Amino acid sequence: MTIHSTHPFADPHRDPFKALRGRLGGVVTLWTAGTGSERAGLTVTSLMVANGEPGRVLGLLDPDADLTLALEETGRGVVQLLRWRHRDLAEMFAGVAPAPGGVFRHGDFADGPAGPRLADAAGWVEVRLEGAVDVGWSRLVTCVVEAVELADEPGTQPGDGPSDSPDALLVHRRGRYSRV
Repeated sequence: MTIHSTHPFADPHRDPFKALRGRLGGVVTLWTAGTGSERAGLTVTSLMVANGEPGRVLGLLDPDADLTLALEETGRGVVQLLRWRHRDLAEMFAGVAPAPGGVFRHGDFADGPAGPRLADAAGWVEVRLEGAVDVGWSRLVTCVVEAVELADEPGTQPGDGPSDSPDALLVHRRGRYSRV
C-alpha cells in the first residue's frame, strides 16, 4: 500500500486526463470477490450500468489489484454502493489509508456465493464476470448482473435537498468525498 502525501488533484496541469476524470465524479462503490483468506476488495468510481436482459455492470479496475485477480480467478463478485459513513472504509480499500488487521476487519462483511458483502451497504449487485480487456492503464471488466438489492435512499422524496444523513450515498469528486 502506498499512501501519498500530496493531493492527487492539487496541480490540474500535472495530468489533465486525471483532472477531467476527477471532475466527473461518481458514487463510490466497493467491489469484492473471493472467500476466506482469499478475499479482495477495491474502491471503484469508474463504472456504468448497461440495461438489458440480463443487465451488466462495466468497471475500470486496476489490472494489478488483488480484487481484479480474484474476480478473474473466481468469475464472481459483489459491487456495493457505499454510504457517507463508509468514507474511511473507502479510503482503506483504495489503499490510501492504513487498515490495521486488514481491510475486511473494518466493516461487517458476510461471505456470500459471489464474495464478501458489506452488511450496511446502500445496495449491492452480485455479478458474474463475462469478459475483461485492457483499456489504457485499466482493465475493463464486463459483468453480468445476477442479483440486485437496493436499500431505501434518504433524501429521495420530492422537495428533499441533499441529505446530511450518514445514510446518504458517498460520492467522490476532485479528490474529495461528498454526500448525495
